[in-house]
Amino acid sequence: MKTAEVRDKYLKFMEDKGHKVVPSSPLVPENDPTTLFTGSGMQPMIQYLLGAKHPLGTRITDSQKCFRADDIEEVGDNRHTTFFEMLGNWSFGDYFKEEQIRWMWEFFIGELKLDPKRFYVTCFGGDEDAVVPRDEDAPRVWQELFGGVGIEAEVADMGSEENGGKRGMREGERIFYYDSKKNWWSRAGVPANMPAGEPGGPDSEMFYEFPDIEHDTAFGEYCHPNCDCGRFIEIGNNVFMQYKKLEDGSFIELENKNIDYGGGLERITAATEGSADVFTIDTFQNIINPLEERSGKSYEDVEYQESFRIIADHLRAAEAMIEEGILPSNTEQGYFVRRLIRRSIIHADKLGVPAGELSENETIKAEEEQFRKTLETGKKMFNKLGGSTTKLGEISGHDAYVLFTTYGFPIELTEELAKEAGLSVNLQEFKAEMKKHKEQSRTGAEQKFKGGLADHSEKTTAFHTATHLMLAGLRKYLGEHITQRGSNITSERARFDFTHESKVDREVLDKVEEYVNKSIQAGAKVEIEEMDKEEARESGATGAFWEKYPERVTIYTIKDSEGNVYSRELCGGPHVESTADISKFGKFKITKESSSSAGVRRVKAIFTEE
Repeated sequence: MKTAEVRDKYLKFMEDKGHKVVPSSPLVPENDPTTLFTGSGMQPMIQYLLGAKHPLGTRITDSQKCFRADDIEEVGDNRHTTFFEMLGNWSFGDYFKEEQIRWMWEFFIGELKLDPKRFYVTCFGGDEDAVVPRDEDAPRVWQELFGGVGIEAEVADMGSEENGGKRGMREGERIFYYDSKKNWWSRAGVPANMPAGEPGGPDSEMFYEFPDIEHDTAFGEYCHPNCDCGRFIEIGNNVFMQYKKLEDGSFIELENKNIDYGGGLERITAATEGSADVFTIDTFQNIINPLEERSGKSYEDVEYQESFRIIADHLRAAEAMIEEGILPSNTEQGYFVRRLIRRSIIHADKLGVPAGELSENETIKAEEEQFRKTLETGKKMFNKLGGSTTKLGEISGHDAYVLFTTYGFPIELTEELAKEAGLSVNLQEFKAEMKKHKEQSRTGAEQKFKGGLADHSEKTTAFHTATHLMLAGLRKYLGEHITQRGSNITSERARFDFTHESKVDREVLDKVEEYVNKSIQAGAKVEIEEMDKEEARESGATGAFWEKYPERVTIYTIKDSEGNVYSRELCGGPHVESTADISKFGKFKITKESSSSAGVRRVKAIFTEE
């Protein structure tokens, strides 16, 4: 199957089960300054899992675009990617375990025609420290479903992942209990780490076996579903949000239990092809095939496979971020776009792809041209280091770190040049320096957003609704060319980026402020509508990246009792029910206006008693 076909089948399947299809949220979380990227399908849904009411009801489904920066170094094997789509469905206090498991079987085995003989599942084996019992319900349902196709599915208790590698699998075993490190979900991890009041619950992961993959004993003496050798690929995880932790450390069952399912679209598509290699699916082959032509190398050649995979993943991720307006830079999200492109260039050179032919994307072409100049500077610096370290026979980790952070010189290239010069690189020291750098950056980010955890408190929600009014005010006084380019909202302030070529005078900002505050004083209601995308356009709703949204969209209209419309916009975040709910926090005040990037301005705003 093609990737788009699998996505469409899943969304249609869930829609037929009563779910509302919602569009993917942006790759940069709109109201969460604690993380740079949306890294899971669940991330935009946290507020609803914690009790907020979703405007479209209790059954929701989507295909969420995700990026995980921590996986950059993992790319190169048959299954790891930085950018992927996560198929998801949620029940907010509606259906629970039995329906979810039966639907998963129906979708994977019935709709996608996966072989049930290659289908394995894991379940929560309990947590003695937290006195949370093992999940007896999920294995019972799974056994019944396997039995329906003539498979007697035995249940095995594996304990830890490490123990699984020592024990291995017995004939007839299909359902495996693992401990809370593998089959429990909460934002804080295992039950013992959860604070009082935090919800969490067991999960049941689904794996597909690829018998042609030989087990690698580097990952344990024996293979099992949670082994990392590549024989078993996880294709989905059903999280059962079932418990809440109390002050005394005990757990009680939630009155309204939730379902949170996430499944990797690319891995599922590969499974439908019977391939353990996600890079054989169409979305990656569309990048790999032209690279084969330009380089004269074959993806099937094991010597070059890692480079093909890295380029295919990194270019796909970079292009997705560039499409959302995230451009290469040395800070925040732009740093990762730059890093992805530069790693791609290094591996393109290994394949022999001619300079300038890596991608048709103009931003990537410009970045490649700039990076090749950087490489010349970096090589000169490397040669100086090589000359001073010849006696030691090694490039120090600190020097490699300086080459990377100061000159943009990738560690892979430092290793390659070192090898040519008969030197080694102290990678352990380099990794220690990088870890220290990341911790300092994280600390800086925490200080930067101190007190603004981007929760879904009343004040944060009030700020979010106020930004809708501010955008309407900016369009009123600057023109309809104004569109949102990004926002970052905490309980302390709102930061908002929008398209505009020149500085906005204070006089205009004062008028926008007045527009927002009059709208707040009007006590206007926030109305929620679902409609066809073209109908929404024609109705005058504003929004960016219309082409990314499905045919059905959600529109928020802020309108008073006399019918005056203050804002009408496509959105998916939390909102107040009435602008009167904003007034308790004071007056809306724009405190700063500055340039964000070429053609994009940035304003910051607060609530003040003045």
